[in-house]
Amino acid sequence: MKQLAIIVPEGENNLSSIVGPYKIFSRANAHWGERGKIKLFDIHLVGTSKEVDFYDGLFCVRPRVDMAKMERADLIIVPSLNHNYEAAIENNRKLIHWLRERYNKGSEIASICTGAFLLAEAGLLHGKTCSTHWAASPDLRQRFPTVDIRTEKLITDQDGIYTNGGAYSFLNLMLYLVEKYYDRETAIFCSKVFQIEMDRQSQSSFIIFKGQKMHGDELVREAQAYIEGNTHEKISISDLSSKFPVTRRQFDRRFIRATGNTPLDYVQRVKMEVAKKELETTRKTISEVMYGVGYADEKAFRDVFRKVTGLTPLDYKNRYNNEMASLN
Repeated sequence: MKQLAIIVPEGENNLSSIVGPYKIFSRANAHWGERGKIKLFDIHLVGTSKEVDFYDGLFCVRPRVDMAKMERADLIIVPSLNHNYEAAIENNRKLIHWLRERYNKGSEIASICTGAFLLAEAGLLHGKTCSTHWAASPDLRQRFPTVDIRTEKLITDQDGIYTNGGAYSFLNLMLYLVEKYYDRETAIFCSKVFQIEMDRQSQSSFIIFKGQKMHGDELVREAQAYIEGNTHEKISISDLSSKFPVTRRQFDRRFIRATGNTPLDYVQRVKMEVAKKELETTRKTISEVMYGVGYADEKAFRDVFRKVTGLTPLDYKNRYNNEMASLN
């Protein structure tokens, strides 16, 4: 029988991403048995303490298995962390060492949301693709520059390492793992029981782009301020770079190093964030929104919007604008 370890890290981290995997895999096991099959997983809550409190002691979790005594785990699930990533890493050094050791001995590991910080600290994401919550991605990128962060992706799967995006999107990762370890029928069953949409692949439409400002390059800060203050204009990157005492190549390199985006990508993301707000809160037509963010070519606007959000402008408006949805 396979062994599933759901980790209970030290610290007040995310309770739902411990309970959720436990419930879904327990139900998958039960359904597997109802179909006349032998239970696939033994499910264990694993930690280094006998009890971990959550939400100022309102809840607590009691791991049944001491991590030091669990020598075999076929699949390990790491829940999401609170936003004090530095403290979470320091408080879980034993866990980080254990994850590295287990992976090297053949365990597969799935991280939920910001649980990716623990995998990255263990060195397990070096050179690999990784997703996490879009709001945490600048911190993760700054601390672990060798990780290929793909915040547009809901799930990544590479070399026995699984990661996923933010918040309750972990439910989709659980369905993905259920299908991988059990079968499609069991995943569909769990989808229906827990009412989780199957086969979601992107979290792009949920991303709020705030601009990467966690750097010390004043020239790039000035360029960012210009872009964000002139979203209604068509911005030429050549003209923008000429405002500063550097060559175009130097400007591009400094911008990418500071923000993780090319100047063009940054302009597009800033403009699309403005367009999203307009589509969410006004009755403007797609064309009016397009002209308002400096685009004259409707196809170009739609292509960039879809690249950034994963949706067409009309689909986005229908999904997020309550007033428009009520008219449909």
